[in-house]
Amino acid sequence: MPEPTVGIAADYFQAYSVVGLLAVVGVLFVAVAFGAGRLLRPVVPTPEKLLTYECGVDPVGEGWAHTQVRYYVYAFLYVIFAVDSIFLFPWATIFAAPGYGATTLVEMFVFLGFLAVGLLYAYKKGVLSWT
Repeated sequence: MPEPTVGIAADYFQAYSVVGLLAVVGVLFVAVAFGAGRLLRPVVPTPEKLLTYECGVDPVGEGWAHTQVRYYVYAFLYVIFAVDSIFLFPWATIFAAPGYGATTLVEMFVFLGFLAVGLLYAYKKGVLSWT
């Protein structure tokens, strides 16, 4: 008498074989598309084509430019609070569900506390000033 787990294991691995086959087909599709593009494109290098392209304007000056780090810090802070809002929406939907109110409220305040401590740290370090 065969074990009942053998049929379940076969179905389990068959489902993964479909995913693997789909991944292989996807990789082959991309490889064929890149290969066809490489074979069909015209290759005529000219000095103008080898020139650096800057929004349709001839490049001026050197290729090295200094960038203010504070812009990246503001972008990073935005990403942090955008992720925070992503976590707040599901919390708001489950907060009213029976049995989840107090637990989710405490968990969300712990999460917001960690974010508040990080924001306070950034403020104390002077990261949030434009000067």
